[in-house]
Amino acid sequence: MQPDLARLVAETGGRPRTATQHVEAALREAILSGQLAGGTALRQEDLARAFGVSRMPVREALRQLEAQALVDFAPHKGAIVAEISAADAADTYAIRLALEPACLERSVPHLDARALDTAADLIGEMDSDPDPGRLGELNRRFHMTLYSAAGRPRLLALTETTLAGFDRYLRFHLAAHGRAHMSQDDHRAMLEAARRRDADAATRVLRHHLQTAAATLAAFFAARG
Repeated sequence: MQPDLARLVAETGGRPRTATQHVEAALREAILSGQLAGGTALRQEDLARAFGVSRMPVREALRQLEAQALVDFAPHKGAIVAEISAADAADTYAIRLALEPACLERSVPHLDARALDTAADLIGEMDSDPDPGRLGELNRRFHMTLYSAAGRPRLLALTETTLAGFDRYLRFHLAAHGRAHMSQDDHRAMLEAARRRDADAATRVLRHHLQTAAATLAAFFAARG
């Protein structure tokens, strides 16, 4: 069998309320700690045997881990541990830092009340939505709403494509650090600066937002080795 699943099961300690929670917690810890490397196959029958459960809770746990960007489902292979590296994460943040402040600086003076209210509503949705699979979409919509009046269609299209690709890193980040690292305070500060038409302040918050998230994720990968 692949990595020592029996040891991984034993290391999780007390069993949560359901079989699905038990499997998800054990696999999440093993993936985030690096015990299960990127590309490792997660065969449902092996997992069910190791955890002493049926395949149904294993299947549901794997789907939940997919929503957290920790597991991918590959054609003809089934579930595998997602390949997410420190280098790719750093590259993605560097691209965001190059594109998004330019969008926000151009957009803030021209945002109307409707766009600002939409951005506020999206912050509220991010606060209340428990689904990690939705947070990436809501985050992207929030940022793109604040950038929407930049008047640079090609720049906006490139930025939105980058944000769509960033979704898996955000979900991975949240799986590793929890929802407190969603930086909603930064989102609110950007929105308030935009309401004041203070493009410089909004851009400063955005840069800090991105640099802090990049450093936090880099530190996570460094600690994991």
